[in-house]
Amino acid sequence: MARLFQPHGDLVKINVIFAAKDFSRASLILEMLNRQGYSVMTAHRSREVMGMLAEKSFDLVIIGQNLSDEEGLVFLKNLRAKNKNIPVVAMLESPDACLEHMPSGLTLESLAPHGHGAHGGHNAHQAPKISYKLAFFQLGADECLSYSQDLHESMARIRAVVRRTASVQPDEVIKLNEIEINMSSYTVRILGREITVTAKEFDLLYVFLSSPNRVLSRPYLIERVWGYNYFGSPRTVDVHVRRLRSKMGKAAKYVHTVPCVGYKLVPNIK
Repeated sequence: MARLFQPHGDLVKINVIFAAKDFSRASLILEMLNRQGYSVMTAHRSREVMGMLAEKSFDLVIIGQNLSDEEGLVFLKNLRAKNKNIPVVAMLESPDACLEHMPSGLTLESLAPHGHGAHGGHNAHQAPKISYKLAFFQLGADECLSYSQDLHESMARIRAVVRRTASVQPDEVIKLNEIEINMSSYTVRILGREITVTAKEFDLLYVFLSSPNRVLSRPYLIERVWGYNYFGSPRTVDVHVRRLRSKMGKAAKYVHTVPCVGYKLVPNIK
């Protein structure tokens, strides 16, 4: 059954289908899509996706490596046979994984680059290694990402695909008091003046603005900004928050330290 993730706020709504066998590893990317103004419907089966596309206009399809009823590569081939224009992003389990078998209905010639099929040579009977990434690109994917990839890089790549294939979109801006962050240009303005921040400082500020009046623990901030695979000290959060505050000027007063826990953004301070 499809589920609708509605975006918050007044950001532009990009309609997306996310199709995969399961979404256990997709919670963070789904949340980020939601927060950045994308209206995402999820589907487990290829026939669900085709039904959605027949009923409504979508701006992007994200395909997992596998769907419940067929492999993602097979689904992409069938989708491209009917719709050559809709942007498609493949979401892979691993960025370097190779095909262990040839998916039903596909051939080596359709997946390998021209001139690299099983023709001639002493290895003619030995199937060459083809990565899922290459296979998805060969079948018409516009971008290939992986769940282990940096979350914000993934979002930037998804936005780039949408920009290349859609009409001009308004900037995605989040404002709170005198703080303004632009999700399209990755810029921060305080009282209309742009300040220079690092990628991690930008991500921290985004999380703060997205969760006003909520206590955010250090482990939570590590997960949201650095990702599940980060194994460094939670105190790195303190270092980045301190640097961010030093750049925010008087607006730093909104970011409060919660002793022994983490931080909290309190917007209603005069």
